[in-house]
Amino acid sequence: MMRNVWIGLLIAACTAGCNRNGSPPSSSADTQGGPAVAAAPYVEGSPLLVNSADGVHIEYRIYGKGEPAVVLVHGWACNENYWNAQTPALKAAHYTVVLVDLAGHGASGKNRSDWSMGNYGEDVASVVRQLPNRQVILVGHSMGGLVALEATRRIGDRVIGIIAVDALKSIGQPPMPQKQIETRVDAFRKDFIGETRKFVAESLFPKNANPQFVNKVAYDMSLASPAVAVASMESLLSTDLAPIVADIHVPVMAINSDLEPTDIARIRKSLPDFTAEVIPHTSHFLMMDDTARFNPVLLRDIATLAQKGEAGLPAGAAPGQPQGGLPRGAATHH
Repeated sequence: MMRNVWIGLLIAACTAGCNRNGSPPSSSADTQGGPAVAAAPYVEGSPLLVNSADGVHIEYRIYGKGEPAVVLVHGWACNENYWNAQTPALKAAHYTVVLVDLAGHGASGKNRSDWSMGNYGEDVASVVRQLPNRQVILVGHSMGGLVALEATRRIGDRVIGIIAVDALKSIGQPPMPQKQIETRVDAFRKDFIGETRKFVAESLFPKNANPQFVNKVAYDMSLASPAVAVASMESLLSTDLAPIVADIHVPVMAINSDLEPTDIARIRKSLPDFTAEVIPHTSHFLMMDDTARFNPVLLRDIATLAQKGEAGLPAGAAPGQPQGGLPRGAATHH
């Protein structure tokens, strides 16, 4: 049971308390939903830089053009490359695709002392403020799902929806006890590379997963900065999701694996607009290991949110039957 809680908290990007992370800004122009600045010209796919609120430079890339902008946010110890299999499909669908390296990850700066989920949310918000798009959809994998919630609190009305990828499964559950957090994090402090490879291989993939893919992801994540990753994990596991979720007033849709259960009824008590589609027999990295099933669901969800955004429907309005033929809000079986 406790193993499930641990995995659910980490891979489902559980919580981030306001006192720990800082309250989102309430007076900026962007909080009211409008772009703060006009975007400078750029070459598609070229690295772009913006400073987060604490001065850390954040690298991001833009592909394609169109409304809305789809901002892809990676998870713990990952980077923008984890979305490579989605970028061409989103570009072909005429969306503006934005790939972000959170602070301490990929090519972004590491000169930060507070690795809170709120600060990560500000990283994404800083990027969004550079975009000329009227509307934005945030897509967050694992820890990135929580970061998307924090970013939404800071961006305002331009965000028309959130898509969580194998994330936010712990909404409605209490945070992990501090003593257990210390025990878990201490193992990573003592042997970050070994513990990360063990955790990824044993907890984030089904037993029949491709061993080469498992090893590649485990090796890649184990090369993250230990100082950044351990502090981020501690912040992630220490957070309380309730005050964050209370600030979310846009639809939240999830595309999850079946490694850990998704309790839709429990989550809807906190997020009434929440829907989830479970793609069975996939790993925590389902956007990478089963692109053929994942991408159509992602495109359908984005189209649903975009349609609601264009129609100006309130967050509680029923999305109806998405294009693609499958109703949402329950597990799918293939």
